Amino acid sequence: MSYAIAAPSPGISDAVADMIRRGLINLATVFTNAGAAIVTNRITQAGTAPKNIGWGTGTTTAAVSQTALVTEAAPTTAGGRTVGTESRTTTTNTNDTYTVAGTVTAGSSLAITEAGLFDATSSGNMLIRGDFSAVNVVSGDSISFTVNLKFVPG
Repeated sequence: MSYAIAAPSPGISDAVADMIRRGLINLATVFTNAGAAIVTNRITQAGTAPKNIGWGTGTTTAAVSQTALVTEAAPTTAGGRTVGTESRTTTTNTNDTYTVAGTVTAGSSLAITEAGLFDATSSGNMLIRGDFSAVNVVSGDSISFTVNLKFVPG
């Protein structure tokens, strides 16, 4: 999972990118057990696309057994998750990666520490959860998330 900050404060994007490069922001990302069920549903042409991005303030390390973010936070004053744009991308082999990109905008001050990809705009099943060092946002700041699930032939 990767992310970038788009905020009214000048230089915040550069500062976060520098923190990632220096290893000050760490990401732990897991493909969840519920995510496996989503993938098999999609292969059989059932279920809904897991393209809804949620964020939160929970600090528990990502684990495959998790079915939701630890402490999901509303991204805007209207609440709800951001519907991302899905695509197939190439990491190693042609079209081996499912990618969802979307920007979540804060409606209040938060210390964002987790993000997930879901098959519904509220509730639903979580495909992927990532946790990371806090990214502090204030109302109007946004984080652009790009979530990748790479399939590795065995």
